[in-house]
Amino acid sequence: MEAKALEHERLLGQARGDEALKHAIAAAELYIQASATAKTPEERARFSRKCHDLIGLGERLKANARLATATARPPVPESTRVLTAREKAIILKSSRLHGNAFPPWEQPWDKPPPDAGVDGGEAFIDPVPFSLSAEQQAIFTGWKRPSELVPRDRRENHGPPGAKGEDTEEWMIAKNEIDLAQDLATDCSVVASLCAAARHFGAEKGSLLASLIYPYDHEAMRPEASKNGKYTLRMNFNGSWRKVVIDDRLPATSTDRTLYVVDRRNPSLLWPALVEKAYLKIRGGYDFPGSNSGTDLHVLTGWIPEQIFLQSDDIELDQTWNRIKKAYDEGNAILTLGTGNILPEEEQALGLVKEHDYAVLKLEDDGNSRLMLIKNPWVDSLVWTGFGSSATLNTHTVGSTTDHATNQFRMAFEDVLQHFDSLYVNWNPSLFAYRQDHHFSWDMPDPTEELVFTNNPQYSIRSPSRKPIWILLSRHWQDGELNILRERRAERDRHHGSLANVSRQLGFMSLALFSTSPPGTRVPLPERHRCLHQGPYVDSPNTLVRYDPPSPGVAQTLVVAQGELPLPRYSFTLSFFSSDPLVIAPAVDPLPHNTTITGAWTRRTAGGSASHPTYFTNPQYSLTLSRPSTLSLVLSTDVRDLPVHVAILFSPGSKNTQQPQQRLTSLSGRDILASSQEYQRGCTFCSAPQIDAGTYTVVVSTFEPGRTGKFSLRICSSPLPVDIKPVLADAAGKLRTYVPGPGAIFSDNKHQGRLRASVSVARLTRLNAVARSSTSAPTALRLALELGTGPHRTVLAVSRDGEFADASLGLRTDEVDVDPEIIRSRGGLWLVLEKIGGASSSSSSSSSSSSSSARQGVQVEVLSDGVVNLRGWQVADED
Repeated sequence: MEAKALEHERLLGQARGDEALKHAIAAAELYIQASATAKTPEERARFSRKCHDLIGLGERLKANARLATATARPPVPESTRVLTAREKAIILKSSRLHGNAFPPWEQPWDKPPPDAGVDGGEAFIDPVPFSLSAEQQAIFTGWKRPSELVPRDRRENHGPPGAKGEDTEEWMIAKNEIDLAQDLATDCSVVASLCAAARHFGAEKGSLLASLIYPYDHEAMRPEASKNGKYTLRMNFNGSWRKVVIDDRLPATSTDRTLYVVDRRNPSLLWPALVEKAYLKIRGGYDFPGSNSGTDLHVLTGWIPEQIFLQSDDIELDQTWNRIKKAYDEGNAILTLGTGNILPEEEQALGLVKEHDYAVLKLEDDGNSRLMLIKNPWVDSLVWTGFGSSATLNTHTVGSTTDHATNQFRMAFEDVLQHFDSLYVNWNPSLFAYRQDHHFSWDMPDPTEELVFTNNPQYSIRSPSRKPIWILLSRHWQDGELNILRERRAERDRHHGSLANVSRQLGFMSLALFSTSPPGTRVPLPERHRCLHQGPYVDSPNTLVRYDPPSPGVAQTLVVAQGELPLPRYSFTLSFFSSDPLVIAPAVDPLPHNTTITGAWTRRTAGGSASHPTYFTNPQYSLTLSRPSTLSLVLSTDVRDLPVHVAILFSPGSKNTQQPQQRLTSLSGRDILASSQEYQRGCTFCSAPQIDAGTYTVVVSTFEPGRTGKFSLRICSSPLPVDIKPVLADAAGKLRTYVPGPGAIFSDNKHQGRLRASVSVARLTRLNAVARSSTSAPTALRLALELGTGPHRTVLAVSRDGEFADASLGLRTDEVDVDPEIIRSRGGLWLVLEKIGGASSSSSSSSSSSSSSARQGVQVEVLSDGVVNLRGWQVADED
């Protein structure tokens, strides 16, 4: 029974309208039956919760159908996907902001919330304090009801107190064209949003106010005045439509300045100030640190925000104009604009305010010119003075019958592109038939993994057609961000800085889309797969990707990326809009097993590339495969400009897996099984399609010795997990004893050179020897531990299985146990160093009459678990 219900849930997630409602009802009925036969209370509760969720979804689907019928417009798509328990927990946790609770709005949009309570009784007082800035606090005189803020002799309705229609008509309906203005509140983006959306808030069917504020008179098509001053607003943020409860008290001042939005043509109009107050409640107070109007309109209307960067080299003027003009004329787009950091002298010359949002009230195109009618929401502020300006700045008295300053002006679209930084377009979601919402949390990656995608949220998207898909990423607000904004704003005010720099302290996020093989699998780092779209990194809480699927039925991979997000953990919502049902799921690794290890290159372990004799001091790891496997390795560092490299090498020494892995001390081309590209900055990738079972050595390195930094190494494998662990340094836990003198030096002649140094121990000792050339010039040497001399000598251990090898890359013998009695009886223990083409004479000093290029010193040390005595080098003329 549960299996049948889950199948209906799956179909529900890809359906709409009546079909979606049918699947929701069928799944709910099956869960009711399953609950009746459940064997445990926990199971019964789970089925009941599922049933409750599906019934609520069905009611919302019906409400959308009613709205579409009433307005003769396409219905707003509802996400029909049933959330997981984890996602529900994310939505509930995101309900808490600034000590307030903003629970999800679970009932249909056109039904009052159960706790509305606006029918009378004592006047409602919201206990939540609203913060004010120091400038606002200086003139603040208290919170007052609307009747106290607008004297009766300045109201249009002069009837007696309590007369019928006084509240409803005077406070809630505009009798003249709406002309909103911002004064001392630092919320230009909010007021610009209200101005730009005013045509969608009118007294008509389909007004967005009908789903924004309660109480609302659906017959008269306007908000109602609450009898006890309590209002509930439905706002879209933190992944859900949510309830925001306020009272009707507004901040009064001791001057003619206002701390809330006012309508200069309708001085008694109340609902804009209530909407503003509700929005500021969720953003922290009237000392609003700032936002952008695209984000604000998304909260107020639920319309899809897009930020178009007007200073980008990629923008196409004609295409952009045609796209927004068509949508605006059809009532499917709300437009606002934002300026950048304009210099003070430019502000006065141009009549534009820096880092300020403007409303677009109209688009005009007569075939010769393309104009925007733009409104500055500030009271009596600067207005564009450039070519073609049509600003009207008439003196006025609030409440008079004469026209007053509208702060409106016309600007050619070409000038808009030159003088504004961003165009914010909020799109009607009813342009699409389908919607899917996915909610997730993300622990910010370690700094060593910021340049790669190993821990980034990724999703597989498959569409049956090539029709456009829009993907909106929304970051949930949390208290820590407000604290950062206020601290940075205070710092800005002290140093007269830029508000843009303040907002950037919240970090950046982006969306990227890739074509992968296999399709829809995870992307380890950007360079590994073909990027179909890379969105800009924005400091806004919303970013949008629009794309056309390249191949029907073939999945693409969406990657959520970030840069410098300051808090340790975030929650997000991804909303997918489409004309056809999509199949969306978290992307999986192409190799199912993965593990991550962390480390660091220090002054002792940063050995540089293989061209340096210190290469083998780099961190090394023992990698054991129990079966033939496919591997991929991703190496990344916290130093962005540090060139790095990773290699998989054949391991030296014994194949006995019970013994500790020997450290790699020499290297030849045939030792390299797989490696990343030559040194790449910050991160790199290595792939090994098929490796036999066995034990291997992984070496991570930087290009130059001595470059330090932390790193992360992620290993993915199939079909089984790998066993990986650090290989200890040769000297780890051992005594290090060098052969006295500056190093072994061979003279240059055509004969083989052979040097030896005496080794003695006081007790049974386990030891091995390591040799490294003091120059990077190739030198073919062999290092051995021998008992005795002459033809009867015995080789106990030898480097590279007896082969001569490049000493600049290091030589190492296996470990052996030596007994002092055996040493004495067999003619002594000797370190023997041989060179092909060397001389039979040597010097223990680095000084010589021959040139330095003809003489090459080699440092040799013995690593042991007991005290070892070494004597200097001598010639061994045993040919």
